[in-house]
Amino acid sequence: MAQAAFAPEPAPQHTEPSFDVLRWHDEPWTAQLALDLLPETNGPKVEVLSGSVIVTPHAGIDHQSVERELPYVLHRAARKAGFWVYPEINVLSGDDLFIPDIAVLRNSGGGRTTVSIAEAILLGEIVSPGNRRKDVIDRPREYAFAGVPFFLRVDLRNRVPTIALFELTDGEYRPLAAAAAGSAFVMREPFEFTIDPAELLDEEAVPEEPDGDG
Repeated sequence: MAQAAFAPEPAPQHTEPSFDVLRWHDEPWTAQLALDLLPETNGPKVEVLSGSVIVTPHAGIDHQSVERELPYVLHRAARKAGFWVYPEINVLSGDDLFIPDIAVLRNSGGGRTTVSIAEAILLGEIVSPGNRRKDVIDRPREYAFAGVPFFLRVDLRNRVPTIALFELTDGEYRPLAAAAAGSAFVMREPFEFTIDPAELLDEEAVPEEPDGDG
């Protein structure tokens, strides 16, 4: 009697990370799950908080202007004190995944995809009109709970940039320094840094004049 041919088990199919997983994954999310299952993106921020995925589109162009300028000048000052500054990196806090607008680290993040929030000496957020509560209340509270020593907030209300620095004291952030456009923001901790917040915004575009041929 002929024996049945041996049929090997099918090899597991490799699937590329995809946002489609957001439609069928109904269990609580963790930072590691998001990193494993969701694609890397230069588009919307993809964060994880309390078991939920939070997808945030890019903010307005003023926000992007600050995110272009501030980390650059901060990094130059921070290097003198042995720190490293990055915009929008993956920061792990337990099962949560944060992508702060600005992160100042004790060590270089070179070659890595994520860093622990314990490596951050300062985290910063640029306040967006659509996410004001998150940037002013919710996110600082999470950073304080994780023990991040300093928090930096940039507010662009009415296109008048304001920078405020807070220090963690008794589990809460307390104001340390602040300045609005037209004056000097002076920071002494965690490193020395000075800037006029007005330098962070591009000039408002000048409307084109009609050519007169209509």
